[in-house]
This record gives sequence, structure tokens and C-alpha cells, in this order.
Amino acid sequence: MIARERVRVFVDARWFQSTIITLILVNGLVLGAETSPGVMAEHGVMLHLVDVTVLSVFVLELALRVFAYRGDFFRDPWNWFDVVIVGIALLPTSGPFAVLRVLRVLRVLRLLSVIPTLRHVVAGLLKALPGMASIALLVGLLLYVAAVMATTLFQDISPEYFGDLSSSLITLFQIMTGDGWGDMAKTVTEHHPWAWFFFVCYILASTFIALNLFIAVAVEALEHEADEDKEEADSQHAELLAELRALRAEVAAMRERA
Repeated sequence: MIARERVRVFVDARWFQSTIITLILVNGLVLGAETSPGVMAEHGVMLHLVDVTVLSVFVLELALRVFAYRGDFFRDPWNWFDVVIVGIALLPTSGPFAVLRVLRVLRVLRLLSVIPTLRHVVAGLLKALPGMASIALLVGLLLYVAAVMATTLFQDISPEYFGDLSSSLITLFQIMTGDGWGDMAKTVTEHHPWAWFFFVCYILASTFIALNLFIAVAVEALEHEADEDKEEADSQHAELLAELRALRAEVAAMRERA
């Protein structure tokens, strides 16, 4: 029991967490360097040694955390995330499993679980998914309606962009991203001068309005997550104060008896 408490203090220490974050960053740099044939030709053995060493430390860290927290370790979804990420790195990367070698870079994602601020951001974004799904459905409907209209209006003028429904969907999605939409609009407006009105309305609706809606939902979710964290911290602070007051009352009562 004493050994487990010591291990828990060890793995929860700030310096230990900082060391793990540093190793994750180092591992990410090593994985990036391994993509260079020249670097691998000169320092391949050393990079492989560093990679194996860091992975061994990750496995040891998880083992210590499991030993320290036992069943409580598996109640935290972030711990499962770490187990999956490290487990993927332990899969064989030779023969038919060589394609799994690319998954080693997922170890960099462990930063999401070890840095509290990143955990809060991810938690807020996950809570925003229902609202984002509704906005995505709205954007999909807008895209489909605009594609049908564009195909009907511009099919004969610009068949390479609006020849059929699928081509129109791809073209309008490209316009939504702001990639080369001016050339497409110029091709159409040479035959229909009024076509600019269609493109301007579509860009305003799909890009500016939809993008701002996504941002608004994400910001609202993050603010809600921050409020919940603040309430939880205030609750823990109040509980600690209550325990201190109770302890002082007990000490005062013992003094009176003495």
C-alpha cells in the first residue's frame, strides 16, 4: 500500500509529467527525421535507438500508472486513449504489417492527454459535435440546392465545372474553400453577366455564415467547459475549507477537554 502511494506521488509529480511531455516532443522530432533518407543514412541507428527508448519509457509509465491507480486507471477515458496510442506503437511493422509503421506518429497525440489545457479544448469540441452536426447538415442542404441550381443554369456554358450534379458539387465545394473560384466565375459570367449574383450569394451563405456558425458553436462549447471547470474547482475549494474548519473545531474541542 505504501509502495503504491509512493508510485502515485511519483507519476503525478510535475517534473515527471514535464519529462513525459519532453519525450513526446522528442519522439515527434525523431519520427519526422526518419522520413528523410539522408538523415536515416547517417543517423538511422541512433534515431531507432532513441525511438525504442522513448517507447519503452511510455510503456513503463503506463505500467506505473496502472500499478498506482489499479481499477481507477481504466475509468478515465484519457488513460484508454494513452493505452491505445502506445499499443499501436507496439504492433509489428514488418512484412504484411509494414503499413502500420505510419501509425507510430500517433504517439505525438499523447500531448492531448498529458497537457490539461489541450484536454479541455478537446472536451469542449466533443461537446460541440451535436451542434456542429446540425450546421454540417445545413451546409450540406445548401450545397445540394446550389449544385442543382448551378447544373441547371450553367450546364451548357461550363460543362467542365457544372456538366452534371457530381461535378457541380465538387466545384461548389471548391468555391466554398475559396480555391480558384474567380476563374470559374469568370468563365460563366462571360456568357451570363448576371451569374456573379449567384456566386456572391453562395459564397456569403456557405463560407461566411456557415464558418461563423461553426466558430460560434465551438466557442460556446469551450466557454461552457471552462465554466464547468471553474465550478468544479470552486466546489473542491469549498470542500477543502469545510474540512479545515471541521479539523480546527476538533482541535479546539480537544483543547477544551484538556
